[in-house]
Parts: sequence; structure tokens; C-alpha cells
Amino acid sequence: MTFPDRSLTDATNDAVLDAAPPVRAAEVRPWRARQAVAPAVRVAAVVAVLVPLCLIGAGLVTRGTGEIRIPGVGTTAVLRAVLFAALTLHAGELAVTRMARTVRGAPASRPRSWAVGVSLLGAVAAVAQIVQLAGLGSLAAGLADPDGLLETYGTLPGQLALLQANAFLAAAYCASRSRPAWAVTPLALVVIAEAVRAHPEVDSPAVGVALTVVHLTAAALWCGGLLHALRTMYGWRDAPDAARVLLGRYARMAAWLFAALAVTGTASTLRRLPLDQILSSAYGRTLLAKLLLVALVGLLAMVARRRLHRPRRGPSACRAARVELVALGAVVLVSALLTAVPVPVR
Repeated sequence: MTFPDRSLTDATNDAVLDAAPPVRAAEVRPWRARQAVAPAVRVAAVVAVLVPLCLIGAGLVTRGTGEIRIPGVGTTAVLRAVLFAALTLHAGELAVTRMARTVRGAPASRPRSWAVGVSLLGAVAAVAQIVQLAGLGSLAAGLADPDGLLETYGTLPGQLALLQANAFLAAAYCASRSRPAWAVTPLALVVIAEAVRAHPEVDSPAVGVALTVVHLTAAALWCGGLLHALRTMYGWRDAPDAARVLLGRYARMAAWLFAALAVTGTASTLRRLPLDQILSSAYGRTLLAKLLLVALVGLLAMVARRRLHRPRRGPSACRAARVELVALGAVVLVSALLTAVPVPVR
């Protein structure tokens, strides 16, 4: 039994290493830096656009209506937009992660979870709402008045905001302990608390609460589910068939969610908004803008679904889904503004 000459093997390996182009650290580090900085830049850009829109939009929709402007309505819209976004991202991640596990032949890679971070952000937004309530619309005044904070805890809006803050903390704890499914219960408490806050009316509040629970749940799963589906598909770019199956399953779920949104949204509108005040009230104007955005989202979803059934047009379906995601973000923003403007009186 003979063995190959080790000197020849070492010489061959040295020749291969010499022929290969050297990888310089300067060529790798900028790429890694861009990969790390890009998400932060996108988030900063979104925040830079959303905050002014919330602050300015509240004044635009109430202009010329003769309605009393609620103090701090722009800040309220910003805080509720953050709260809705946190709920949306966590709920959508839970739904699509479970869906991705059922895709046959899918890669084992999963996108990094955002559940802990967004839930903590939602808790901060809920606490900030308590401070704002204590300051009668001003965060600075609320922080400077500890007695006002204690009094706010005794009111129904303060108690509901405190419940939402604790529920978000519980959801973050469940995600951090590798028990993501347990976060369903605290997230459901967030939805119920928001529904109760939005319907303080004396006549049939249970009907309004039930409609809002269904509406908010469907919206959270639709918006957050699409974002997490696109993130998962990006990680599966080397397995296009599995990515296409995942997008198809999300599209089928989104169709039912869109139907639930349409039914509950129409019923809530007929209950709260007189038809003769659609253009003369801030609530009606904001609702009209939301309806136009939802119609645009529905059209984009139909385009993406039609392209999805054509294998050669898979990339164009993903592009349509990304545009749909941007439009859904605008819907979340307008929905937050809708909860801050005054409700018209019948």
C-alpha cells in the first residue's frame, strides 16, 4: 500500500492558494456595514415621513369643519400609529412563521425575529399615552405632574392604556423566552382594550367593540403578515418554489382578511358617521382617505395574485407585494389619525 507524496500535495495546495485572488478586509467590511446600516436608515426614513404627516394631517382634516380641535391630536396620532405598528408586526410574524413551517421543501432559515423589539416599543407608546392624558394633551406637562399621572390611572382611558402597556411587556417576555405562541393572549388583550377605548358610547357598545376587534385583528394580520412573508421570501431566494408557495398561502389568507375588513369597516361607518357629514367632518374626511387607500391596496393585491399564478412573473408579483406593503403602511397611519380626530355627533 503506497501513499501519495505529501510534498506534492502541499505544493498543489500552495499553488491553488496563490492563484486565488486575495480577499481584502476593505472589500468585506463596507458590505457588512451597509447590511447593518440599511435597516436603520429605512426605519429612520419611515419615521421622518410618518411623524410630520401625523402632526400636519390632524390640522388639515379639521380645517374648515368648525369642530373643536382636541389638544395634542397630532401627538396622539403618532403614538397610536406606533402602537398599531407594534401590534401589526408582532401578530403578522406569529401568523406567517406558523404558515412557513407547513411549506414542504422550505429552507430552514428564518428571518430574525422583531417581536421583542416591537412589543417593547408598543409598551413605550402605551405609557406615553398615559403621560399625555395626564398632561391634557401635552407630554411635557404630563411628565411634570406626578399627581396627574396617579389620577389618570383611575380613569377608563388610563386603565386601558396601562393594560396595553402590560400586555405588550408580556408579549415581549413570551418572545424572549422562546415561547412565541404564548404571545397570542397578551396581543388579544391589546386589541380588546383598543376596541373598548374606541367605543365609549352608551348605545350598544358591545356591537362596536366586536366589530373593532375583528377589524383590528384582520388589519394586523394582513399588514404584518405581508411584511414577514416578504422577509421570509428574501431568505428563501435560493428556493423560489417554496417562496412562491408561501406567498400564495398568504394571498389566500389575505383574501379572507380583506373581506372581514370590508364588512366590519362598512358596519362601523354606518354606525358612527352620518352620511351628510362625510365631507364636512374631520372623521369623514379621514375615513374617505382611508377608503381610497384600502381600494388601492385591494387593487395591488389582485395584481400580485394574478402574477403569482404565472411562474415566469414571480419577481413582478413580489414587486407588486412590496408596493402593497407601502400602501398598507399608509393605511395604518391614516387609521391612527382616524382614532384621534373627533367623532361627529348625530
